[in-house]
Amino acid sequence: MKDIIFDKFQNSVEDSLLRHKSILDTLSKYNESSSRVNRAIVKAVTNCGCIEIDAKKQCLPSDETTLLEYKECLSSHLKGELCENCREVIEQEMGNNLFYLTSLCNSLGVNLYDILLTENNKIETLGNFTFR
Repeated sequence: MKDIIFDKFQNSVEDSLLRHKSILDTLSKYNESSSRVNRAIVKAVTNCGCIEIDAKKQCLPSDETTLLEYKECLSSHLKGELCENCREVIEQEMGNNLFYLTSLCNSLGVNLYDILLTENNKIETLGNFTFR
């Protein structure tokens, strides 16, 4: 039942894409939208200040450390929470990025839901051993 949402979204993207139908246009728009997501996050840090980046060298525990302990040791380097305005902007930019990713799927004849299922199965099968 959940795949209906993905298929509906993928079909809606296919129906609504007019100006950037060429794979070259879609690739460049996808790249641009990724940059806009990055820029929106940077602005949340530098203009708004609702989140901070406190980047330091990640800790490297001893060889006897379990994978779970190792995972708990690592940090996202983020402090704080997105304010409502920054969250709205970032979600909008991520939505645009998803639109162009889906458009790439359409151009290449790939089903977005199938990609999600395959990736989820890989994660569930390999768990922490995916090392991403």
